[in-house]
Formats: sequence, C-alpha cells, structure tokens
Amino acid sequence: MIVRHPDVRSTVSTADCYHVAALFCALQLMVSGQLCAATKFALPAPAGTLRRAMIKYLGSKRLLVPHIVAAVAALPEVRTVVDLFSGTSRVGHALKARGYRVLSNDHCAYAAVLARCYVQADRDDVVAAAARELEHLAAVAPAPGWFTRTFAEEGRYLQPRNAARIEAIRRAIAARAHPPELEAVLLTSLLEAADRVDSTTGVQMAFLKRWSARSANDLELRLPAVLPRAAAGKGEAYERDALEAAHLLAGDVAYVDPPYNQHSYLGNYHVWETLVRFDAPEVYGVAKKRVDCRVRRSAFNSRRQAPQAFAALLGAVRARHLVVSFSDEGHFAPQQVAAMLAGRGRVWALGCDYPRYVGARIGIYNPRGVKVGAVSHVRNREFLFVASDDRRAGTRLRAAGFRPAAEALATGS
Repeated sequence: MIVRHPDVRSTVSTADCYHVAALFCALQLMVSGQLCAATKFALPAPAGTLRRAMIKYLGSKRLLVPHIVAAVAALPEVRTVVDLFSGTSRVGHALKARGYRVLSNDHCAYAAVLARCYVQADRDDVVAAAARELEHLAAVAPAPGWFTRTFAEEGRYLQPRNAARIEAIRRAIAARAHPPELEAVLLTSLLEAADRVDSTTGVQMAFLKRWSARSANDLELRLPAVLPRAAAGKGEAYERDALEAAHLLAGDVAYVDPPYNQHSYLGNYHVWETLVRFDAPEVYGVAKKRVDCRVRRSAFNSRRQAPQAFAALLGAVRARHLVVSFSDEGHFAPQQVAAMLAGRGRVWALGCDYPRYVGARIGIYNPRGVKVGAVSHVRNREFLFVASDDRRAGTRLRAAGFRPAAEALATGS
C-alpha cells in the first residue's frame, strides 16, 4: 500500500498551479464540448489549492463547477455561501479555494465527512498530522470481518483482499479517537481509496457481475487536497435535513442542488455510509443495503412531495442570493423551478448539455444478463439558476453567460 502526498514540489505558487490546471481542464472540456460556450473563458482564479481527487458520484457537479463559481463571483458583496446538499463537497471545495467562507450540509454521514475534510478542515491545522497517520495506516495488516464478508464475499463491491485492508484501516482510525477534522481527513482518504478499487458503475444499487479491472489494483491511500483557511473565514460542516439546515444557516448566497428523482443518495452510496458509520447494520437484498435506506427517505425523492418540499426550502433559505442547479430529468420541469424562484428576485439561467450517468447509457438488463428495452436518450440538460433582487448582478451575470430565465429556457442555453 502506498501513501501519496499531493504537495507541489516547485517554486511556483499553488495558486499558479491551480490556475494552469484550471485552464488545461477548460481546454479539455472545450474540446469535448462539455463546457458551455458562453463561459469557456470565464474561469476564476481561486486562492492556493491542490488538485482534488475525483470520486465517482451520480449528479457530480465536477463539470458545472466553473459555472457555479462564476455565478457566485458575479453576485455583489458575497463572503459566505451556504451549500444545503453538499454531496462530495466538490462545489464547497471550489468556493473555499476562491476565498469564500462555506457552510456545507448534507443528511448523509459520508457527505458530512467529506465536507468536514474539504470545507471545514484547514491545511495548516491537519495536514502534517494526517500525513503521519496515513503512513501508520498504510502498514496496518488486513483484518477481514463483517465489512469484508458483507461487501466483498456476499456482495462483490470490492475484492476481498482490498476489503480486508479497508476494514482494518477503518478499525484503526476508530481506535485512535482523533479530533473530528483529522478523522475526517483520514476517512476521506480511505473513501477515495476504496472508490478507486470498487467494482460498480459508480452507484451502489448493484455491483458488476464480473470484477472491474480497477478492482484488482492495490489499495492506495493518498493525502486529500485540504485547503488553507478561506480569506472570508473558517468553513463549517453539518449533517442535517436540508430544510432544518435552511432555517439554521445564514449566508450571502445559498447554493441549492436537491435530488432530482426517485433515487436516494443514501441507497446509491450505502457502502460509503456504512464505512463511515462503521456500525455493521442489518442489510437486505442482493445489494446488501442498510435497512435504514427504507426509512431515511427525502421528500425530494418523491414525485408527489418534491414540488412542495422545494417551495418550503426556498421559503426558509436565509440568503440574499440563490444559486440553484436542476436537471431536465427531475420530478418537475425547470420552468417550474424558475417560477418558484421568481419570488426571490430576478431569475437568470444557464443551460449545459452533459452525457447521462453511465448506467443509464448502458441500459437495463434482466437477472439473466439479457438486455431488455432500449435506452431512451444518452444526454441530459442541466440548468443553473440565479435569483437575486440586486440590480448590480445583471451585468455581471450576462458577462458570465447567464440570460434571463425565460430566454434561457426557451433556447435551452
């Protein structure tokens, strides 16, 4: 097992390294057509950062991040951003790198751990200790138990030899009783290492019938790209229901990225939830889901309840500006989102076309492995909305590629 440290070994500043990497990323996205033409050259230059590991995640905002950061940068007098559905904290990490104070929230434990690492923890406070601890954890001997039996033998999410290492490392982290931020950095390293050797299509509703090629790789712990403290102040991570968090957390901007359809993130990433909680829960079905997946449901996963839940959330948000991302595959139409946001000021929008999740592109198969039905479409449209009653925002948002919502929705751009 190897431990990698991501520090830049040169006299070039980390801010410069990030800017070069961002420009290179933008060029790649432009070539692939995955960055909207309107903002191809509107990349911000965040404060010093290191390149973040990528974790496979349904609804990841990796490709939308430049647009989200550009939207926040266009809004006047912003210091604090509230992220109510933080997921992997990719958005929060990017905003922290840009200097904003970020308050992240998610109701899943694994997401709260990622936020505690990438938003709340600051580099000077944890990196040295984390590097030492990762060296120690790299030497921990494999120790198979409940986790290995459940997810590598009865289920096939991980090959047994890697699962036994993951389980031993997780037990060692628990035994050391670290402060919360240091523990979050170590757990994030373990989660990302496990993600690199899993055998799924990117969600844990099922595992592959044949081992993926990456699952045969050795488990490799890497030091996460923890950022220095943001210029606007220390970030915070919460693990609450989104509506509760909307009442509790106040900022200048609220970023809202709710679940779009019936698929629960807890169910999609139940293995990571169990790895973080390390509670050996009762499981059910071939997928070995936690039994609480049946009861820990979000109103946003219900077609009937989602519109009312979204309206209630918007009414509770404590921020002058709102940034909302929403897919055209959601329980209700983007036009409805724009209408609900109209009460918070003028609404602007930007639409981007992206490939659908790989599982949707593969298609549907029956238990015998025979393909049934046909894939309806392989791309979807993600809309980014901005609502603000500050008149100064309009010119800046136009420069970032946004248009009045009615215009953007009519043209799809």
